[in-house]
Amino acid sequence: MSSLELISTLRWRGLIHQATASDDVLLRHLATPRRVYVGFDPTADSLTIGNLVPAMMLVHAQRAGHRPVVVMGGGTGLIGDPSGKSSERTLMTRERVDANVASQRRIFERLLSFDGPGAATVVNNADWLGSISFLDALRDIGKYFSVNAMIQRDSVRDRLTNREQGISYTEFSYILLQSYDFQWLHEHMGVTVQMGGSDQWGNIVGGIDLIRKTGPASERTGEAAQADVGADAPAYGITAPLVTKADGGKFGKTETGAIWLTPERTSPYAYYQFWLNAADADVPKFLRTFTIMQRDEVEALEATHAADPGKREAHRALARHATALLHGEAEAAHAEAAGQALFSGDVAGLPERTLREVLANVPSSTHAKTTLEGEGVPLLDLLLSTQLASSKREAKDFLAAGSVTINGRKAGADDRVKTSDLLHGSMIAIRRGKKNWHLTTWT
Repeated sequence: MSSLELISTLRWRGLIHQATASDDVLLRHLATPRRVYVGFDPTADSLTIGNLVPAMMLVHAQRAGHRPVVVMGGGTGLIGDPSGKSSERTLMTRERVDANVASQRRIFERLLSFDGPGAATVVNNADWLGSISFLDALRDIGKYFSVNAMIQRDSVRDRLTNREQGISYTEFSYILLQSYDFQWLHEHMGVTVQMGGSDQWGNIVGGIDLIRKTGPASERTGEAAQADVGADAPAYGITAPLVTKADGGKFGKTETGAIWLTPERTSPYAYYQFWLNAADADVPKFLRTFTIMQRDEVEALEATHAADPGKREAHRALARHATALLHGEAEAAHAEAAGQALFSGDVAGLPERTLREVLANVPSSTHAKTTLEGEGVPLLDLLLSTQLASSKREAKDFLAAGSVTINGRKAGADDRVKTSDLLHGSMIAIRRGKKNWHLTTWT
């Protein structure tokens, strides 16, 4: 993809909601490689899937030959962005913010390349915000902001009208910090484009206004000088729309909670399953937004999906490509194999961690391991105790029909469960029919 294709790519993928200039102006600016930045809020040790949208904007910018700059909010995270929040955030300690910044960095090391001429850069805004005195902030930043305009911002106006919640001076002033981020990056690193979610529009425009009001600077330093960015270089902003589901439900939420971008929070298998279980109506949009698949591949899948959604080819491609992008090809293949094992019933070869995960939501029970010794436990009795059969007659019928498996092995009427059936020394997975599972743990 050439640098000129970035805007058309983002538009085709549905990743442009607003921009501070027309496509023609942006195209002229992006005709040569530029530094493009997105900031991320370290409110947790990971990011949720909603944060993947602006991160994908950086991915496409890098693929088009531009240099991504990831700004970790080690400074702004101490304050908290009021955008999209109905109440005041709880302030975090510096130690907590620093730990979150370090933990989140791993995500971008997966998504972006840090080698070559278009290498990504990760910076922490605590490095420049931490050195500003209160007097300097008032004189050099606050002087250029109108309170009249600030109170018209949605994130402020909504809180001002809510007497119970209100807004503190701390959060009210947040826009000054993020605006200064853009000015500092523009002056010292030659960053000319800021991208983010639609809720960041006011902050982005604030930064552009600050750059315009305080420039041209007398001298540029560091990477900005090396990038040959003039002191009066223009600055631009692009926002992505909020991702919504076709049924109106909240994107990125499941019965078990939010979907996260690090494996400790959401495993690669659970991440794969999230995409695999996407509603038919959402799959085409998700293919464009959350993968880097080529346009012809996506449109071919969209055509197949429209003709026969039941084939689920688009679902599988979405799950595979989205998981590989974040967790790597090996983890994507492992997650896909685990899902296929669950579908086929052949779970005996799964690692213990994966087996527990794929069967985490099925009924389970605990039994005495000593009862498996010798002749073991009649499977007929186990079907009754696990409620996979409601009576001995029904259990016999299931076994006679060959609809019961033990760890994927088809069981017969006279089968007994023994110590040799234990998986990883403690588990036996029983399935009746295609969907009725029960995980027994033997201690």
